[in-house]
Amino acid sequence: MAGILFIISAPSGSGKSTLVNELRKQVTGVDFSISWTTRQPRGSEEHGREYYFTNRAEFERMLAAGAFLEHAEVFGNYYGTARQSLDDARRLGHDLILDIDVQGAAQVRKSMPEAVGIFVLPPRPKELRTRLRNRFRAEGQVNEAELYRRLSEASKEIENYREYGYILINDILDRAVAQLEAIVLAERYYRNGEPIAYRSRRVLEVAAACRQSNSQERLKPVLEAFGIGSSPDQQQFNFEEDPDDD
Repeated sequence: MAGILFIISAPSGSGKSTLVNELRKQVTGVDFSISWTTRQPRGSEEHGREYYFTNRAEFERMLAAGAFLEHAEVFGNYYGTARQSLDDARRLGHDLILDIDVQGAAQVRKSMPEAVGIFVLPPRPKELRTRLRNRFRAEGQVNEAELYRRLSEASKEIENYREYGYILINDILDRAVAQLEAIVLAERYYRNGEPIAYRSRRVLEVAAACRQSNSQERLKPVLEAFGIGSSPDQQQFNFEEDPDDD
């Protein structure tokens, strides 16, 4: 039976990698596509685990050969998803998760409109700022200019949430993981007729509540916090340090 392609996108620092890792511990038959990138490894990252690391010339050679399902240039580095990942998952009948940015997601949707889109949002700018700062600290250096550049980019990425069928607000990790699991199981049920062994009605209800069309009430304060739809002055205000932020 053919697997389902899930696209997960989020601003940098939203915690989507953690969500995917936790999902794969709990749900079988879910493969994760390891992206290729030209950026340098960070911290304890290893080739073939977090990313396949390569240089720009080799990436462009692969690109010219049609090796990528999608690719994008983000913060001056290339990122791409190899077509081989999708071929391997299909051969095994597994679902495949792509952790890609909004540019790459748009490319995949053009060729595979049946893909399931999931957008992950942090609950507010302060939380995203804290997560990004902690990531920089783990890498050995806090670059304030880069930090605020990513915060600014976050609002631009969040504006694309309408392109995704499901919305997850990653404020409480356990709840967000349960919601992601429910989405995967519900899509398997609806598309492949795969039974849900445990509390099927509750799983379908949780997944339905995460649909973009049912998420407007939960989305509103998050969008307002990130200045979506606000004037540039208001958007800048939302990213200012809070008085109690260290």
